[in-house]
Amino acid sequence: MSEIFDLLLLVLLITTALCVIRTKDLLAAAVIFSTYSLIMCLVWQMRGAPDVALTEAAVGAGVTTVLFLVTISRTVRREK
Repeated sequence: MSEIFDLLLLVLLITTALCVIRTKDLLAAAVIFSTYSLIMCLVWQMRGAPDVALTEAAVGAGVTTVLFLVTISRTVRREK
């Protein structure tokens, strides 16, 4: 059962990484990147590293996402 869950997490990680690369909208990319960080948090927890999982959740999904969203909100879109 654990191998199936590991495989599912790996597929979700690859899918979210590809979605971040292909997304043109910065806001959507920031949200998808946050999802990637949360999935990585689950991977670290499953691997028996709760300290790394907690750090990934706090820094990757928390602080980085907030910084991305604040930065995106302060930029102006210029279209030709």
